[in-house]
Amino acid sequence: MVGCVATMADMSVNVAMWGKALRQIPRVDKKEWDGLDTISQWLIATRGALFLVTAYACVIGALMAWRVGYFNIWKFLLCLFGLVLAHGTNNLINDYTDSVRGVDSDNYFRTIYGPQPMQLGWWSKRHQLTEAAVTGVLAATCGLALVLITHDIRVAWLMVIGAVFVLFYTWPLKYLGLGEIAEVAIWGPLMAGGTYLVLTSTWSWPVAAVSTVYGLSVASILMGKHTDKLHEDKQKGVHTLPVILGEKFARDTNMVIIAVQPVLVVLYVVLGWVGPAVLITLLGVPVVTHTLKFYSKPRPIERPKDYPAGLWPLYLSHSAFKTSKVVGGLFVLGLLLDTLITTL
Repeated sequence: MVGCVATMADMSVNVAMWGKALRQIPRVDKKEWDGLDTISQWLIATRGALFLVTAYACVIGALMAWRVGYFNIWKFLLCLFGLVLAHGTNNLINDYTDSVRGVDSDNYFRTIYGPQPMQLGWWSKRHQLTEAAVTGVLAATCGLALVLITHDIRVAWLMVIGAVFVLFYTWPLKYLGLGEIAEVAIWGPLMAGGTYLVLTSTWSWPVAAVSTVYGLSVASILMGKHTDKLHEDKQKGVHTLPVILGEKFARDTNMVIIAVQPVLVVLYVVLGWVGPAVLITLLGVPVVTHTLKFYSKPRPIERPKDYPAGLWPLYLSHSAFKTSKVVGGLFVLGLLLDTLITTL
């Protein structure tokens, strides 16, 4: 009986960590790590707190499909789990590739704000690859199931394209300055447009275009992060887009990426691709304006005294994340309201 109670207590702690790992990237030490269950370790290693970004992209495609009278809960769930697992696979491969290439050594930027078990020696290379392989197989299983259910070769092609991004995003795409461009495509047309295709059996270029608002929102976070660690990447030979453009041009480029999102929303409403309810996204304009002012100044080399120590060295990326959270969230809410108005 005592053992049963202890087991239940342990499980409650584990479940609490699952929730925490889905809300934020926990900072744990080796002792805490060793005491975690497998799922908790997986969620931390894959940075599960970022899975919401992928879920939103899937929801956008589903709402656009529901808007025109198509929705199937099982297809949607297969899309959702498949895309989340693919995201997790990419993060595991990302960490493996950067670690073996020496990018994450010597307290590199990435290791400061989130634990990397392989880099820290908590997982072996073999274990890291095994985790990536199992996660990837589960993602592929969801994709294959959708191909068999839909009998649509286009779904298979999107799955292949997605696999290419998962396997080759870190190298060579990120190393050639193509990571930010890839994120627009992945979290826009590929995820949202792909979900729409699965649910409606139709590829829609207007849906693909509408989804780029969210794709740009996600890409702005990566652009900010790569600008934050521009000097570290340059020293390591990682030629991200900010490294290629330079600090000022990178900030200017991200300002355009952030500013164009509400403009595109207005354009798509005018074109009739979405309804007026999506204009609720414009409530995020004050946040956009504040971020643009923030980006207009050079990134400080050292943490400003009035900047929270817990957030540093995230600076431009944190500002972009806050903006993406507001604008992206309002955009999804607007699509939900538009769908309800259209279908009810």
